Amino acid sequence: MMIKWFMLLFTGFAEGLAVGCGFVAFLSVLGIIPRLMQLTKTIKWIRLYEWAVILGAVSGGWFSLSPVYLHASHYWFIPIGLLYGIFVGMLAAALTEVLNVFPILAKRIGIDDKIVMLMMAIVLGKICGSLFHWLYFAGL
Repeated sequence: MMIKWFMLLFTGFAEGLAVGCGFVAFLSVLGIIPRLMQLTKTIKWIRLYEWAVILGAVSGGWFSLSPVYLHASHYWFIPIGLLYGIFVGMLAAALTEVLNVFPILAKRIGIDDKIVMLMMAIVLGKICGSLFHWLYFAGL
């Protein structure tokens, strides 16, 4: 029985380490944090950015694995959802910037001069789709 628990502990730790390393590699390959610091001119707060990523990943993992319930008002979901949306949007924007998705797509469909309209259509489609999902399916 003790060997079984040790193997479970070792496997869980190894899997968490692999996922954590993959997450950090993903963020560093995309260059999200340096790009964000460059755009906001907040390079002097690099340690704060590093700790925010570390604490966010650790606390997110901890809360997703533990049965912790925060008995708070539903109004807390508005800023939390906004922050999640900002993070996912920045992650998607960084990924498309690194992979040059928009210029390649614009050339393929023949709208090189209208790339801003293409980006706005994608953004508005994402917003409308998210609102439709939350208002219709989630019933909020």
